[in-house]
Amino acid sequence: MVVAGRAKRRGEQHFGRPVKVAALATHVPPRVMNNTDFEKLVDTTDEWIRQRTGVVERHVVEPGVGTSALAVPAAKQAIAQAGLTPDDIDLIVVGTTTPDTVFPSTACLIQHQIGASNAWGFDLGAACSGFTYALTTAAELVSTGSHRHALAIGADVMSSILDYEDRATCVLFGDGAGAVVVSPAADDEPAIIDFAHEIDGSGAPALRMPAGGSLRPASHETVNQRLHFVQQDGQAVFKFAVRKTEECCRRILAQNAIGVDRLDLFVSHQANKRIIMSAAARLGLDEKKVVINIDRYGNTTGATIPLALSDALADGRLKKGDLVLLVSVGAGFTVGSVLLRWAF
Repeated sequence: MVVAGRAKRRGEQHFGRPVKVAALATHVPPRVMNNTDFEKLVDTTDEWIRQRTGVVERHVVEPGVGTSALAVPAAKQAIAQAGLTPDDIDLIVVGTTTPDTVFPSTACLIQHQIGASNAWGFDLGAACSGFTYALTTAAELVSTGSHRHALAIGADVMSSILDYEDRATCVLFGDGAGAVVVSPAADDEPAIIDFAHEIDGSGAPALRMPAGGSLRPASHETVNQRLHFVQQDGQAVFKFAVRKTEECCRRILAQNAIGVDRLDLFVSHQANKRIIMSAAARLGLDEKKVVINIDRYGNTTGATIPLALSDALADGRLKKGDLVLLVSVGAGFTVGSVLLRWAF
């Protein structure tokens, strides 16, 4: 299934009325695990992890800390940065693979904790594409005029579903959260231009958590078989991610008659440094335009793109008016891209 935006304004596709990313904030837990910590847990080495994944360290929550605890500080900061109050937020969309509970939704918990008394919301399950899908959903609803301001959040506590006896997966992930405020844009302001999303359910067995849902509820058997942890076919995921990252990027650029050389910044989901750089090379992107920060955070699933954008802002690599391409590939398989001009 392939879905893409189709409205037009001034030669660039966008949503209904113009909308923009008005603010961005992130939050990670203070505890850091570096690669040498994993040498004590599984048969691996710092050199192997760096070469295969690009990860050097990652932030990990203390036991008992859920996804909402990371998302709330990011949401509050983003709202304040936008010059708004929680009462101004009409919608909260949370892209997460690790909700605090199956129900109520993490969006409900965040809404209560930040005091967004006028907002409704929901969780969105798209794995590593959670943020691009949440951003698109929020932007679409704000663009209709039915909503004033929306929060799009990508947040995960991946450490809660990792098997620390599986060296192939436990070294990859970290915990974190990112939130953006999506608001109407004036006609002369930089805005979100377009999106292109895709799913391919045939890839479901390649990256999954086999138990914990209605098909395999928690039982002694599922716990003993370690089915409540991430399982991954690394080679299958790698090949799909490189191919689809390139294809999705080319499709959204072609939809808008924009050449790769016009991009100012390329912000990919931070799953693996080799995946990002392989896809960038296929696209013919200048490496200076590619954001890499997986070395400091690992794969935080829904939070990787906001964290990468935040780092690019802090480094002065991202500026108002820049043409930015966001892209993600996740379990499902899910594929997502958002093309936008940065608004601040």
